[in-house]
Amino acid sequence: MPLNLVPESAIEQLLDAAFGTDRHGRTAYMIRHGMPWLPALSFGMVDEHGALVGSLQSWPVALTREDGTQTPLIMVGPVAVTPTLQRTGHGRVMMDAVVAAARARATEPLVMIGDPEYYGRFWGFSHEGTGEWNAPGPFEHRRLLALSVDGRAIGGKGMLGPRATVSI
Repeated sequence: MPLNLVPESAIEQLLDAAFGTDRHGRTAYMIRHGMPWLPALSFGMVDEHGALVGSLQSWPVALTREDGTQTPLIMVGPVAVTPTLQRTGHGRVMMDAVVAAARARATEPLVMIGDPEYYGRFWGFSHEGTGEWNAPGPFEHRRLLALSVDGRAIGGKGMLGPRATVSI
């Protein structure tokens, strides 16, 4: 279901349950700071009672070079599932949806911080091309992943952060 149909408070409660209330200090939050999430690339899952049990948000971000020019990217995450339903396929369904939607729209490359073995195996995310990317906070380079959904090359050197202009 489209996540923009879900109250923001329900999304925040789910994120707190899945990641803890201290999650706002994580590097991914700094990368997308101040950006609105993208409804067309964000998804939610509800149970039989209508309660939110899964959410995936996507955000407009960019790789900013030393000269200030930006390469637009879309940051995927957080992918959150209520703790009692984790490892039941809900996250995978939402990831399938975001990758399919991005491919259908031929969006900018997707980027995320995640497990390369998992996200690489199912969707083709890789840390190849992100080796000269930096981020505003601690991160493991091997976990900084990207996926081209339309054949665009991934690479460059710079800092991940909010996008200067959003046109999606």
